[in-house]
Amino acid sequence: MITLTDKSAVKVQEFLAAQVVQDETAGLRVGVRGGGCSGFQYALAFDEQRDGDTIFEDKGIRLLVDRSSLPYVKGSIIDFVDGLQGAGFKVENPNVIAACGCGSSFTVKDEEQVSAV
Repeated sequence: MITLTDKSAVKVQEFLAAQVVQDETAGLRVGVRGGGCSGFQYALAFDEQRDGDTIFEDKGIRLLVDRSSLPYVKGSIIDFVDGLQGAGFKVENPNVIAACGCGSSFTVKDEEQVSAV
């Protein structure tokens, strides 16, 4: 399960409402990709549902997760922060064991442990 804070749900609704194409299959894609100084980076984007996606719904928002990203983001909470360093989505991920100083990349538990979560 992936959940949203109230603040992040409001922001996602605002962004989705501003999109030209409104579709029942649209939502916030939550994924990971290799990169950064700690190994992985989050990939958040507004997207359409694809074959093989796992779909979560929280606060009326569809969260789309591809098969390969699911073990790495399972159990995460997505928040929206607005601070001195700017505004954006922040992922609180129980699978992370280390993150870089700037917070843009992270390391996860051993893959076997993540897959079992």
